[in-house]
Amino acid sequence: MAKAQFHKNQRVYVRPVGTWAVIERVVPQWVKDMDEPLRIHYDVGLGRDFAAKELETEEVATLSHLDPQMEEWHVVRVANKWRSAEECAGHPVPGTHPVVVTGSHEGGGWRVPGVEYDMTPERVELQAKVIAAAPKMMVLLNRLADYARHNPENLPDDVMTLAGDADAIVSSIMNTKDTPN
Repeated sequence: MAKAQFHKNQRVYVRPVGTWAVIERVVPQWVKDMDEPLRIHYDVGLGRDFAAKELETEEVATLSHLDPQMEEWHVVRVANKWRSAEECAGHPVPGTHPVVVTGSHEGGGWRVPGVEYDMTPERVELQAKVIAAAPKMMVLLNRLADYARHNPENLPDDVMTLAGDADAIVSSIMNTKDTPN
């Protein structure tokens, strides 16, 4: 069962296209003998209907939190430009290096200089995996801290300490004073 997350004439950001649009129609997908629609798509006049996870409101676009449903960070392999596969046979995946895509376009994200990759390829591979998993880890840390805040009497002291550490990590990441201009 689905409920509409957006309404007609609402301005939304269409992530796959990378532009703002106005919802022209809410398109429910009905199934026989069901009281509510199975899915809801949105027509924004761009040639196809979009799912709610492909759209975001102006308010959400300005938030500084990571939503793992929206943030689909992943590691892609890119060919080495500075060395051939034979020259770097000892690397985890010879002839390539990792790039973490953190945006909706394959061009955006995290890269490492070739020299640094050559010095410690295993370390850079681990960094790429950790960075790609960051949105999910942020949600996990937030859930742990929230659960501990609401149920302190039900948790052992060790878990409360972990929850405090999780809260401190999230707070330090979200602290805008440390962010350079």
